[in-house]
Amino acid sequence: MAQLVLTNADITINGVVLSDRANSVELNYEVDSVEVTAFGDVGHKFTGGLQNNTCTIEFMQDYAAGEVEATIYPLVGTQTTVTVRPGAQATSATNPLYTLTGTFLASHTPVAGAVGELAMTSLTFTGGALTKSTGA
Repeated sequence: MAQLVLTNADITINGVVLSDRANSVELNYEVDSVEVTAFGDVGHKFTGGLQNNTCTIEFMQDYAAGEVEATIYPLVGTQTTVTVRPGAQATSATNPLYTLTGTFLASHTPVAGAVGELAMTSLTFTGGALTKSTGA
């Protein structure tokens, strides 16, 4: 089995490709566990509930039109779509496309950094429905 070194992830937010401004991405796929334990059971039982997804992305800040700040600023307090692929190649079984639809962006830090440091912004998208496509 091959290992993957993440060197060219493909990241799109609200239809804008921002991969070349990101240096870290973490997509967490989670389903709430809902307890369904009943009388007579000898242990807890659970079933899957709602998806509880998050996507955290670290961006090198860029204020130019069509880049990070121009794309992100108007999305605060709204729902959007985020797509992530491990590589920039075509979607396939070995390069799946994950689409997080209806995800919410609660906050954004437009300016962050110290003297001589690269200006960065960290975004966390929460909620929404995650789907996986292999292009087949």
